[in-house]
Amino acid sequence: MPASRDLARQIVVISAFCFMIVAAMVGTGLFGGTPVQDLQDGALDADGSYLAPARSAFSIWTVIYVGLFAYTVWQALPRQRGNERQRAVGWLIAGTMLLNGLWLVTAQFLTLPLTVLAIALLLALLGFTFHRAVVVPGRGVVDALLIDGVTGLHLGWVALATVANTTAWLTRVVPSEWADAASAWGIAVLTVVTLIGVGIAWASGWRIAPGLAMGWGLSWIAVGRLAFEPPQATIGIAAIVAAVVVVGTPLVGKVLRGADEVRNAGG
Repeated sequence: MPASRDLARQIVVISAFCFMIVAAMVGTGLFGGTPVQDLQDGALDADGSYLAPARSAFSIWTVIYVGLFAYTVWQALPRQRGNERQRAVGWLIAGTMLLNGLWLVTAQFLTLPLTVLAIALLLALLGFTFHRAVVVPGRGVVDALLIDGVTGLHLGWVALATVANTTAWLTRVVPSEWADAASAWGIAVLTVVTLIGVGIAWASGWRIAPGLAMGWGLSWIAVGRLAFEPPQATIGIAAIVAAVVVVGTPLVGKVLRGADEVRNAGG
């Protein structure tokens, strides 16, 4: 029965959001757990690696959680129950919220390598979810904001958080002599991150949200390396360049596409 499946989807989205929020409360220490920055012997803190963003960067989670809350309420409305786009992405968005919460649980109670696995799975599902949002376009500002916008921010931030999480783990397991090549490795990783950001922008029809979230995180990596521990000016400067590219690319792409559409209309 399509109607029963649609209702089940709405309930699952609500349940996934509730689980994510409870996990976030545990992860921040609100329910007596250890705050994220102190987990795994501080590996996930702002000074845990050369590619860790400064603490202020993590305030973006508030924006993402508020956006996911708004989406959860909106998708639960009766008129959204049989919406084809909700059918295409609703289950997937629920999955991303579930994995988001599971990462926090993993960080709180399990091991650092497992946090890398958890966030990699979250990133993969977010990438697929955002792809579905692109190929099944919606209509209206609310649709674009709460599906494309929120999922795009979630994807962009988690893409960068995956780099930081993985680097935090590698920092704990690789030989200490590798620190001598930190700037070279940092620039190489930031180059890959930049290419991924440009690729997401191109593949999504120049949607801006992923680039904004990645640019936010990259900017705070720059702040972390230029103003806080561990200092690394070369990585800081590279992060600034990367931020400009990943934010600027979709903006330029939109302008060029708009100009092309105007020329075609005039022709």
